[in-house]
Amino acid sequence: MNSNMSKTLIIGASGNIGKLATELMLSDSQPVVALVRDKSKLEDLSSPHLEIVQADLEGEFGFAFENCEKVIFTAGSGGNTDGDKTLLIDLWAAVKAINYAKQHQVKHFIMISSIGSDTPDAGPAALRPYLVAKHMADEHLVNSGIDYTILRPAALTDDRGSGLFRTDRPRESAQQVIARENVAQAIKYVTGNDSLKGQTIELFDGNQELSNLLQ
Repeated sequence: MNSNMSKTLIIGASGNIGKLATELMLSDSQPVVALVRDKSKLEDLSSPHLEIVQADLEGEFGFAFENCEKVIFTAGSGGNTDGDKTLLIDLWAAVKAINYAKQHQVKHFIMISSIGSDTPDAGPAALRPYLVAKHMADEHLVNSGIDYTILRPAALTDDRGSGLFRTDRPRESAQQVIARENVAQAIKYVTGNDSLKGQTIELFDGNQELSNLLQ
């Protein structure tokens, strides 16, 4: 990897969305530092633009930020974990990542949050701890002084990504969904567009290209 090129750190690069985003950025020859807990989960990826760093988000991982100008936080505790993991990963690891990014003078921090994290009390009781964690992490980022973009995708599906979106929330809850592939495409688009700094964007499957929606 050319150390003189701008590198993007992807935290949670072996997750469903993180791996899709990593693959998209590598296909565009963008230098990526993939931070994962288990390197073997990325053993099927091979690229001269890829550097894999292994670390546990519950410990120290500030070293991964070295020479990275952009950071994507797409790590999550997962839907099958308890509240402790939600607190330690979705909130505290995100807070640590933001603090590390500030120390390393990162130029753009892209946070993958969730629809409903603006008003956790309005969400389903089972999701409330997760939404509170996301809410507090988002607030910490906004108040950090770092240039940021917060993406709040709707309920995730494994449908094939259409590459078409909407950013206004549909009235019908059945339409408040988005394919993981579309979220990954949105991450790649936002990472390449500095004009989107300072924005918080909800994402849904729709019928428009991002270039028509986000400016």
